[in-house]
Amino acid sequence: MHPLAQQLNETLERENPHVSAMLSSLGKAIYFPKVGILSQSAEAKAKAKKFNATIGIAIENGQPMHLDVIQNTLSEYDPKDLYEYAPPAGKPELRAAWRSRLLKETPSLGTKKIGNPIATNALTHGLSIVADLFADAGDAVIIPDKNWENYELTFGVRRGAVIVEYPLYNADNRFNSAGLRDALLSCKDKGKAIVVLNFPNNPTGYTPGPAEGDEIVAAIRDAAEAGINVVAVTDDAYYGLFFEDSLHESLFGKLADMHPRVLAVKIDGATKEEYVWGFRVGFITYASSSDDVLAALEQKTMGIIRATISSGPHPSQTFVLRALQSPDYEAQKAEKYNIMKRRANRVKKLLDSGRYGDAWEYYPFNSGYFMCLKMTKTDAESVRRRLLDAYGVGTIALGPTDLRVAFSCIEEENLEELFDTIHRAVQDVLGQ
Repeated sequence: MHPLAQQLNETLERENPHVSAMLSSLGKAIYFPKVGILSQSAEAKAKAKKFNATIGIAIENGQPMHLDVIQNTLSEYDPKDLYEYAPPAGKPELRAAWRSRLLKETPSLGTKKIGNPIATNALTHGLSIVADLFADAGDAVIIPDKNWENYELTFGVRRGAVIVEYPLYNADNRFNSAGLRDALLSCKDKGKAIVVLNFPNNPTGYTPGPAEGDEIVAAIRDAAEAGINVVAVTDDAYYGLFFEDSLHESLFGKLADMHPRVLAVKIDGATKEEYVWGFRVGFITYASSSDDVLAALEQKTMGIIRATISSGPHPSQTFVLRALQSPDYEAQKAEKYNIMKRRANRVKKLLDSGRYGDAWEYYPFNSGYFMCLKMTKTDAESVRRRLLDAYGVGTIALGPTDLRVAFSCIEEENLEELFDTIHRAVQDVLGQ
């Protein structure tokens, strides 16, 4: 094992042996090279005032070389904020801005220690870093039965972890905290579990209420007290789009430093929150009472980034930073939030109107981009195909009964026609 990796492992073992035990074999082996091209280039950038012949970019007239056909469309930006490589951990100013925002929006963190957010190539990349660092073949990854299908690829196919599912809703159509607790305790023999909490949930658009949030935290604490090391990951992809009396902050705040056997990891980003899906800017943030643990995890995370994508895209990080610093940012974001909230409320009003009879039920939703219908008389795939072939309407069939509808991409005035069409497709399938 490389001495740098060994040094990081010894730090984690000394500061929190439970976190050390959470690491995968790759997580133990990975490190960020302190002596190499990047470190020498950083030193040269600070000290080489005459000539800097280190890193592989081209310079012309004292600034990064570029094509006018590109720069002319980006003329408001300094070339140094676009064309140079971003550091592996991300643009420092953006990391600081995102940290400030995270602390402001997560009051339950209080005075708890968190690391500086590390920039990722959006949220999927952040989740894959978690998988690389903490998931070995046979490790348990706990998710609800209504989940984003990419978890299976990221943790199961890539890392060989075992997906353990529990029903998202209980009999009262609330979050099934008892099911989560049972799934966690089933991992006692393994001594380790990775739990992914995705709120607002994709595909259902559900976020638990405050009491349910406390139940989730209690379930994870029970697992930790039973001797299970828990990597508690909050996938906050749709963070902030809370339309009713649900939790209005990430559970990361309550999970942070709650128990020595719990490592809280927050995955979030600008992708959905700032409506910049193609920019691919995300973040991974760790919580720990130990500065040394946070520093070691940051080094290992940078090692994964260096070994895979080297660094994230600089232009999109610059664009997001500019937005966060703009005096118009809050007002513009509130405007888009209100549009999304009106769409969600309109969907709920339509579904509660009784106009669709008993063609379907719908799962509770109160946030995010999506909602899910539960077909009661036919299968979801037949309805999906009929919608697409006969009416030119696209939806997502999930399992035998569930049809996911993204109201986020339908104008409010078109929602009635959309659900009327879905109902017509159900009747068509039944008629066939």
